[in-house]
Amino acid sequence: MTSELAIVVGGAVAAGFVQGLSGFAFALVALSVWAWAVDPQIAAPMAVFGSLIGQLLALPMLWRGIQPRRAAPFILGGIVGVPLGVMLLRVLDPGGFKLGLGIFLLLYCPGMLFAPDRLALRWGGRWADAAIGWVGGVLGGIGGLAGGVPTLWCTLRGWDKDTQRGVMLGFNISMHVMTLASYVVAGGVITGRALQMFAIIAPALAIPVVLGTLVFRRLDQRAFRRVVLAMLFLSGVALVGSRAAALFRPGDGDHSAGARPASGLSRSSLASLRSTSRGLPVRRASSE
Repeated sequence: MTSELAIVVGGAVAAGFVQGLSGFAFALVALSVWAWAVDPQIAAPMAVFGSLIGQLLALPMLWRGIQPRRAAPFILGGIVGVPLGVMLLRVLDPGGFKLGLGIFLLLYCPGMLFAPDRLALRWGGRWADAAIGWVGGVLGGIGGLAGGVPTLWCTLRGWDKDTQRGVMLGFNISMHVMTLASYVVAGGVITGRALQMFAIIAPALAIPVVLGTLVFRRLDQRAFRRVVLAMLFLSGVALVGSRAAALFRPGDGDHSAGARPASGLSRSSLASLRSTSRGLPVRRASSE
């Protein structure tokens, strides 16, 4: 087994277990490992694909908790948000956006960990759920972070762990399918090399996802709440850490010649996404 293959498999195994346990965070865990060996151009579609496969593997064990009426506002809002997130790639720095989100999670989640377990928001209703789904869709379009904010919202609403997991299962599957579809429409993002990695990731994460899901089913409500908030906090650490590493890496700043965009996609891939969102023909960069 080559070092690259070992890193890809190791990242998929770790991320699969975390996703099975918490219902999200596959991309953050996997990318933090894959960054050591995987080309950023294919790491993004790998993360979305792995997230989708992990959710689908957990579906047979968790489908009874799915509540379409509660999930629908999140999904509808997310469907509207994903294309907007892709369009915002033209004007936003994805790395800076992720840094801001990471700082928010670092500051907010520790406070929630020590807040009373019965603390729950009682306002907003389905319109607020749709708005949060929209935010998740926008974040998914910008940087593949669709699940974090909706998961935090469900925790604030005080929903039991089965309801929360069921709602997020339907939401995340919908967002991942839409994101992959946008990659396919854009062209040049899902390459032959990415397809080879897909074939490695899928079997590698199967058992860890099942094990993580089995642990989830044994958790009580209080333990699950703490696991979710801890995972969100660690997500903030990963977001801030990855951005800091990019800023302080010699010769690899945002403005260095030939640097890849902060979203993890190549310039040609981002050009495809941006042109697709605007309905324009793709004009590829002359060099990578």
